[in-house]
Amino acid sequence: MTKYEKQIYDIVNASHEHMTADQVYGKLQKIYPAVSRATVYNNLNKLCDMRMIRRVSLENLPDRYDRIEKHDHLVCQRCGKLSDICFDDLTQSLRTQFGDNFLFYDLKVYYICPDCRKEQSSELTLDHTGSPVNL
Repeated sequence: MTKYEKQIYDIVNASHEHMTADQVYGKLQKIYPAVSRATVYNNLNKLCDMRMIRRVSLENLPDRYDRIEKHDHLVCQRCGKLSDICFDDLTQSLRTQFGDNFLFYDLKVYYICPDCRKEQSSELTLDHTGSPVNL
């Protein structure tokens, strides 16, 4: 493992923030100021291919990188916030259904996070009849 691979692996595994490639680049650049963005992207891809870290893809948002440890994600439909959560493991149930064709699963549950729900409720106003209107 190269020094960059090792450091990127450590950065991703130490974080619970689901960092983007640019965020990983920013942290790595503090350690290795001459590192290029391409080096970060190439090593992130390599670490994902080796299944040492995982890529979390969300529609219309940059990919994020996460530790490989088994866990699931909550995704806020409104702001895109990504949070860790542990649901009951579905591995055995999926193996029963799919047999040897089953490799792994990545569960993302979409919801509205507490911050967005709070913000949304403060945006409610009343119309001319006194009924709530969502702006």
